[in-house]
Amino acid sequence: MVTVFLPRFRNAAFAVWRRNSLVWRKLAGPSIVINFGEPFLYLLGLGYGLGLFIGEMMNMPYLTFLASGILASSAMNTASFESMFSVYTRMIPQRTYDAILTTPIEIQDILAGEMLWCATKCVISGTAILSVAALLGAVHDWYALWVPLVIFLVGLCFSGMGLIISALAPGYDFFNYYVTLVLTPMFILSGVFYPVNSLPVALQSLVQVLPLAHAVDLIRPLVAGLPLTHVPLHLAVLAGYGVAGYLMAVHLTRRRLLV
Repeated sequence: MVTVFLPRFRNAAFAVWRRNSLVWRKLAGPSIVINFGEPFLYLLGLGYGLGLFIGEMMNMPYLTFLASGILASSAMNTASFESMFSVYTRMIPQRTYDAILTTPIEIQDILAGEMLWCATKCVISGTAILSVAALLGAVHDWYALWVPLVIFLVGLCFSGMGLIISALAPGYDFFNYYVTLVLTPMFILSGVFYPVNSLPVALQSLVQVLPLAHAVDLIRPLVAGLPLTHVPLHLAVLAGYGVAGYLMAVHLTRRRLLV
């Protein structure tokens, strides 16, 4: 019989979040450079370079179009890599979870804290990218101040999925399958670099199932100053992936560590 553990963010989860934040403070500089550097190069290289030839796309400058997509994809990558490589390191090589489980904290608290921390890292790097995009003239409305909240939800969404992979991974090389077969196709197909409606109709239907496409559809209007559409649907998809990922990750992690 499978026991279902509903998401819970009690004080124990925030203790795990605080533990991770204290460790991160020692490596904050390199961490920010890694999470911020690549998206920044995309903005400069493609936004300015390719943007000169493209001009406008979907009634906005290509730099704005790209910046909004990069904000969403950067949150996806930050949450995914933190919830895979860092979580796996704490779970298996360092055996940090074994030590934590000797306290009143339970597995569902640990994973809830990990998801909160992944989402927090997304907001840190995303806010930096948003600030640079604003300095480059890619942000056209004060509604962009809502973007960090959306990024936090995107972080919860993809961290839940990443925790599943960590619970299943026999080693670090296993993550290459998820990056190559899941994250990279989402990065290419979900409207980061070009509109989804330019794809074949059948592929457009598939893309609508991908969480990154819904993240882009939420962030892009906020950055460009355009009307938001289908907001409940986008929020429901992102939250649904996050909750489903959390529930499955708790079950798999419990089976791996305690059974």
